[in-house]
Amino acid sequence: MKYEIKQLSNEKLLLLYKAMLKPRLIEEKMLVLLRQGKISKWFSGIGQEAIAVGVTQALDKDEYILPMHRNLGVFTSRGIPLYRLFTQWQGKESGFTKGRDRSFHFGTQQYKIIGMISHLGPQLGVADGIALANKLKANNHITAVFSGEGATSEGDFHEALNIASVWDLPVMFCIEHNGYGLSTPSVEQFKCKDVADKGVGYGMEAHIIEGNNILEVYQKVSEIRSSMIENPRPVLLEFKTFRIRGHEEASGTKYVPEDLIKFWEKKDPVKNFEKFLIEKSILNDELIHHYQQNIQLEIDQHLKAAFDEKEIEFDAQKELNDVYKPFKIKHHKPSSKKKSIRLIDSVREGLYQSMEQHPNLVIMGQDIAEYGGVFKVTEGFVDAFGLERVRNTPICESGIVETAIGLSINGYKAVVELQFADFVSSGFNPIVNYAAKMHYRWGEHCDVVFRMPCGAGVGAGPFHSQTNEAWFTKTPGLKVIYPAFPYDAKGLLCAAIEDPNPVMFFEHKALYRRITQDVPESYYTLEIGKAALIREGTQLTIISYGAGVHWALTYLDQHPEISADLVDLRSLVPMDYDSIVASVKKTSRVVIIQEDSLFGGLASELSAYLTEHHFELLDAPIKRIGSMDTPIPFAKKLEDGYLPISKIEQTINELLNY
Repeated sequence: MKYEIKQLSNEKLLLLYKAMLKPRLIEEKMLVLLRQGKISKWFSGIGQEAIAVGVTQALDKDEYILPMHRNLGVFTSRGIPLYRLFTQWQGKESGFTKGRDRSFHFGTQQYKIIGMISHLGPQLGVADGIALANKLKANNHITAVFSGEGATSEGDFHEALNIASVWDLPVMFCIEHNGYGLSTPSVEQFKCKDVADKGVGYGMEAHIIEGNNILEVYQKVSEIRSSMIENPRPVLLEFKTFRIRGHEEASGTKYVPEDLIKFWEKKDPVKNFEKFLIEKSILNDELIHHYQQNIQLEIDQHLKAAFDEKEIEFDAQKELNDVYKPFKIKHHKPSSKKKSIRLIDSVREGLYQSMEQHPNLVIMGQDIAEYGGVFKVTEGFVDAFGLERVRNTPICESGIVETAIGLSINGYKAVVELQFADFVSSGFNPIVNYAAKMHYRWGEHCDVVFRMPCGAGVGAGPFHSQTNEAWFTKTPGLKVIYPAFPYDAKGLLCAAIEDPNPVMFFEHKALYRRITQDVPESYYTLEIGKAALIREGTQLTIISYGAGVHWALTYLDQHPEISADLVDLRSLVPMDYDSIVASVKKTSRVVIIQEDSLFGGLASELSAYLTEHHFELLDAPIKRIGSMDTPIPFAKKLEDGYLPISKIEQTINELLNY
């Protein structure tokens, strides 16, 4: 291996050597502990230390790094106390995830490290968001994100690189080309010769670096970083290396030709650099022994502290309390001055006034800038707030969701408009597996609102009409809001944007221009998790949300002889069970209306809750009303037949006559 010292001092050369030696010695110890059954799993980066160490040493300590399983050198180079890493791997309280996740699935704002999730690809888009925040702050920071060559086959890779290129984001995409994605060789992952070739398609500068050469890694990354600060842009770096151990230790390496492993063992980054420094009389056996002894002592002391720490105990309340970031909203009272506006206008006002209220709020979505969005909610926003804060995005829901998460990590608020709620399926993974789990896993909030224009009744067919709230009410960590009136839409949207937790905010398209109400002109917030009692009566309780509330109102207006409580849930997660139970105590009969298809919907969950916990209050079976268990059809008569409006009268009559 050819080393070029250039302008590096002996002190720097020794620092780089020690920085590689430390993760190597830790890993060797971990492999012993794994065989002893003292840790449960290990993903070895032995033979790849030069990449993690070289990149981290080239970056400023305040610049974010998003590493992978085999990048232990990132964590040790940032100076994380070893006992915290050891307790993390043992699932103990002092670890970064309180025993809720393992290995390197964690982040730490203190050390500016954001860990991966098992789906690999999403962290590339999260790096985009962190870099976008840096660009908005104009702080001259770059962001480095790691991935293996296998993950470059994921759509997240394409979306992240495309976004970074289009927006000139200062992201260093560090791809460790290590031969295999678990057991699948690179030749079965992609056709191009080098990963760097993929940069061409994004108009992105790309470099190939000898990943086992610590001096080449450190010097080239340092040069590229300086260039990126001078000229902000994304850069794709392909580090040629090899994984000489299994994907994880249980996998083994039987699928790898033995001569290939032997070839790469000769390119060991630690041993080769050690030999080079000895030849240059910069290092000697005595100094090597000194370094090893000190590192081993540190490892042993911190391992003892980790092993001595008691096993974590299960505390149900603590687990539940950590699903969401605790948040007590500052109540903004509505002004007495009101005007009659449509639901779509209330959403617009809530967004506009939130942009005024929060200078760190960024709105993103397809066609939302000059065009104003397909529903014209953000029309004129660019003139008021500029293109930096009102951003048109490429058509890539997953990448934009991830970018929003990254913005939150780096101190911004984000609102993402999913053009239609149906399209959220293309961004489903980072919402339910990344955003929803962040606070529970490692205490980081996710300050993002996802706007979800939804619902049938407008003849839009199977791909533009779904009301898919049940996809998300099942996911702990998400809040779900679904207003039926302009007053609620504005106040709850403002509250959702203030809330540091991820919020799915459903807006029914058929109500946008049909429902009007007197709404305060000022900025105000409503408490999330409180239902509204729209009508009061004694014979039965009707529970609904969204368009279903208006169907119920129409029915009650047509049947003044029926005395009913009408509860508008407004917030689905958290749910206002107290208001629901108070109504049921009074009426003893319940019908629940949802627009979503009946099976597995919110009505089923609410019915089960009332039956399980308050059966003694009921004088009749709970009735559920929902749409057919089919996709939503386009033709008007078919759509009318799909929706459950015609079932309301018969169902209520059956309930009252029970």
